Amino acid sequence: MAKRGRLPLTRRLIQLYAALLYNAHLRGFAEGKIYTGSLKNLCVPGLNCYSCPGAVAACPLGALQNAISASADRPAFYVVGLLLLFGLLLGRVICGFLCPFGLIQELLHKIPTKKVKKSPLTRKLSRLKYVILLVFAVAIPAWFALKNLPLPGFCKYICPAGTLEGAVLLLLHPANGALRAMTGGLFWWKLTLLATILTACVFVYRAFCRFLCPLGALYGLLSRLALLGVKVDAGRCTDCGACVRVCPMDIRRVGDRECVQCGTCISVCPTRAISFRAGKIVLHGAALQERRLP
Repeated sequence: MAKRGRLPLTRRLIQLYAALLYNAHLRGFAEGKIYTGSLKNLCVPGLNCYSCPGAVAACPLGALQNAISASADRPAFYVVGLLLLFGLLLGRVICGFLCPFGLIQELLHKIPTKKVKKSPLTRKLSRLKYVILLVFAVAIPAWFALKNLPLPGFCKYICPAGTLEGAVLLLLHPANGALRAMTGGLFWWKLTLLATILTACVFVYRAFCRFLCPLGALYGLLSRLALLGVKVDAGRCTDCGACVRVCPMDIRRVGDRECVQCGTCISVCPTRAISFRAGKIVLHGAALQERRLP
């Protein structure tokens, strides 16, 4: 990461490697079956459906909902602690580097069409994901837990990653004809929602990530405390606004809760005030180059 222009390429490679690593159970794709081994007790950091035939671990958001659903019998300490660990170490670096569904959205946005630019409206819509986090990922599972009825609200009614990676991939496999016969209104609702979200991503950069993803909302709440991420040297910053203008997300400042830490802003900063850091260690940016100068 030493060279200033290499971060976008490096980020794309990391996104691809993460998607492959999360879904390394290739036998599942061949057989149309879900891996159920011991690794499924662990969570990957990004949004990747447990029911994907290739998934080797669990989705943290699904695990959180299941833990809340079972909270009447046992506390959700493990999952909550794991999410806090992910959030405090990586924050929304997970969204920008380690989320397979984020990669899908970015690739769709590369389709050449007229794009919807960010605006006060998109900034207001970005708050919706926090409502979805509270209602569908926390309140609904907690409410039904009181009735001893496990219900992961977001996974059941909304999650496009689950529909695409789990339902669609399983239903397309020839061995799963019995599953196709069981599809009903809920499946068609989620398929319609998936198609709408994927279409929106062609025109709006990371539409799901910006407006609907509760996992991104959760990591966003912890982003200012995260160890790893894009940082601004306040002594160098002139508040010119170049970083905010170039960012495709609805940020108000670099590193806030809407920032997915992609590092696009680093190369446009005229005073070289922005760098990618792990705590005080500079990983990428002008500060690293200057340290190497004789």
